Amino acid sequence: MERGGKTKLASDYKELHPYISSTWEELERAYSAGSKVLLEGTQGTGLSIHHGCYPYVTSRDTTVAGCLSEAGISPSRVRKVVMVCRTYPIRVQSPPKGTSGPMSRELKWNDISRRSGIPLAKLKKTEKTSTTNRDRRVSEFDWALLRKAAALNGPTDVALTFADYLHKKNEDARRFEQLHPDDIQFVEQVERVAAAPVGLVSTRFDFRAIIDRRAW
Repeated sequence: MERGGKTKLASDYKELHPYISSTWEELERAYSAGSKVLLEGTQGTGLSIHHGCYPYVTSRDTTVAGCLSEAGISPSRVRKVVMVCRTYPIRVQSPPKGTSGPMSRELKWNDISRRSGIPLAKLKKTEKTSTTNRDRRVSEFDWALLRKAAALNGPTDVALTFADYLHKKNEDARRFEQLHPDDIQFVEQVERVAAAPVGLVSTRFDFRAIIDRRAW
């Protein structure tokens, strides 16, 4: 925010002072206490300013290395790297007479509805951007992008989301073997390409709808 031509920082507001501290010092206290630290990254690897398709990128490095650097965490302190990927990749809606970036084998949401059995209206309601409420684009699963993301991030585990978009039957799955047989094969192929186990599978748009296959 700007006032009088000067950019204001959080430290310029007294009411925010109790929430401002040195990240490094807070982390050191956590390490000393033996606490666990969870760092959540933002946006996909394909949007990394260094490794994405410029100019269709964000303003920062979205890989694990970039997130750790910004947070002030040494790579040697990392025990687990969980890479999240969707069954169908997305991008924000393209601007008029332009594009929001390349996508491999782009689809329409009615394609996803027909394949999965999920009503189109439900998909369109869900698939809006979180801050601007714009529609999203969608494409077939991109195996090359998965391999690149795995190479850049070195995941120890993969979390696969939106298994219900593959087949609506997956909404009711509570165990891995209850997924549609074709989708079990899909998960196994993801594991081979990413060279990491799929430890978490999201079966519908609900925080309780997670199949946990982790051994840790």
